[in-house]
Amino acid sequence: MALLALLQTGYQDEAREWRNWLLRACAASPAEMQIMYGVAGERLLPEWEADWLPGYGGARPVRIGNAASRQRQLDIYGEVADVLLHSVAAGLTPEKEGMQRALAVMRHVARIWQEPDAGMWEVRGPPRQFTHSKVMAWVAIDRYVRLAEMQQADIDLAPWRALRDEIHAWICRHCLDPQAGCFVQFAGGRDLDAALLMLPIVGFLPPQDPRMLATVAAIERDLVRDGLVCRYITHPAVDGLPPGEGVFVACSFWLVDNLVLQGRLQEARSLYERLLGLCNDVGLLSEEYDPVARRMLGNFPQAFSHIGIVNSALNLQRAEGPARQRAEKAAE
Repeated sequence: MALLALLQTGYQDEAREWRNWLLRACAASPAEMQIMYGVAGERLLPEWEADWLPGYGGARPVRIGNAASRQRQLDIYGEVADVLLHSVAAGLTPEKEGMQRALAVMRHVARIWQEPDAGMWEVRGPPRQFTHSKVMAWVAIDRYVRLAEMQQADIDLAPWRALRDEIHAWICRHCLDPQAGCFVQFAGGRDLDAALLMLPIVGFLPPQDPRMLATVAAIERDLVRDGLVCRYITHPAVDGLPPGEGVFVACSFWLVDNLVLQGRLQEARSLYERLLGLCNDVGLLSEEYDPVARRMLGNFPQAFSHIGIVNSALNLQRAEGPARQRAEKAAE
């Protein structure tokens, strides 16, 4: 997402440096890839609790480090694949060992895509078959197939195209609520997740597909609070968190992007301007926002939120913005 923002705004040198850093950080075998690293590339990020600290607004426990660094999250393979494809498509020089890395990741995804994981929200509850994770496994295979096609690599793509179709069919069969006609947070569940807003953005389904229209409508009905989007309904059995949290700023930008893709431009612009109004006096946003107390919550400043400012602005400004560009990669 950061790479798309840099490429779309003309920061080619910064985009190249970011891609190269990311690939160095992921230089280990796919099985050893982590979902996060320290600012100097550290792999070891042990978590411990500072029980003598009250936490901001009484938010306990205060944790140092992050146990999520040891979690399995399938979405990282799709994000890295997307980085490789979009950087090459934007004119950056292909990585020297790009296709070999691609093959290694594809083989790893083929082995693990059916396994449960912690999901992009790093839940502390039991691993589950999260819909977004499966979609990003599909993205991993799809982008590497397209990268091989783009570079005319000498690879038999037939089995990888078949796997791409298999993952797509599995998601549409197991992660859809047959009664509501919308996608759900995880296979067999009934709850929603704002991460489902990523499905049309990554090109899994067209934005006008009835299943996506129903999913966006359900999220607007059940996850929007005071005009802004919550990640999901927190529940101790799923994520180990007590009920209730602030709205997640990045998710609200994803809704802006979906409204643009559906042609609901006036609603998209209104929501975007509402989100801009949340910035502080120097234009910075946090991770979450409390619409009742009207204060920022969570990590601050949060890159996730600022990427939304850039990409959603470009989506509103021109039809070929990052969301449409990313979505149409699977439809070309």
